[in-house]
Amino acid sequence: MPTTLRDELRQEKPFKSLREEALVSIARTEAVTREGLERVLAPHGLSMTQYNVLRILRGAGTAGLCRNEIGERLISRTPDVTRLLDRMETAGLVSRARSTEDRRLVNTVLTAKGRRLVDELDDDVARAHEGLLGHLTKAQLRTLVDLLALARSTE
Repeated sequence: MPTTLRDELRQEKPFKSLREEALVSIARTEAVTREGLERVLAPHGLSMTQYNVLRILRGAGTAGLCRNEIGERLISRTPDVTRLLDRMETAGLVSRARSTEDRRLVNTVLTAKGRRLVDELDDDVARAHEGLLGHLTKAQLRTLVDLLALARSTE
């Protein structure tokens, strides 16, 4: 098993800076974790973004959310939330209805099929999380979470 990022990437030249190494390390870690989770989701025909939408809508409850609210809550921002929801509606995972309070808004909710699927995936996703990060202690995980939050706050 490679001991450094340079070894893992088979990179002969050193990084230009510690910041560059940190950013490449974050990108590589994202790729590894994404691949691990995609292995769980792919047999169900789901992308990471679709799974994220299912989780967002489950958390929103029966009222659902409008397209803009879903887009704002996505882990990875996608410019075309409408088409994403179109595909998910065609697959029977979500349904959309015009708001009775504000006719300009169309709320999206989980269907029974979508709720069943996201609930069924919970254990498999938890196992993937364990496989990807189970070797870290709680203290290390807390430090990782805190450092990543700090890195995201560019203000």
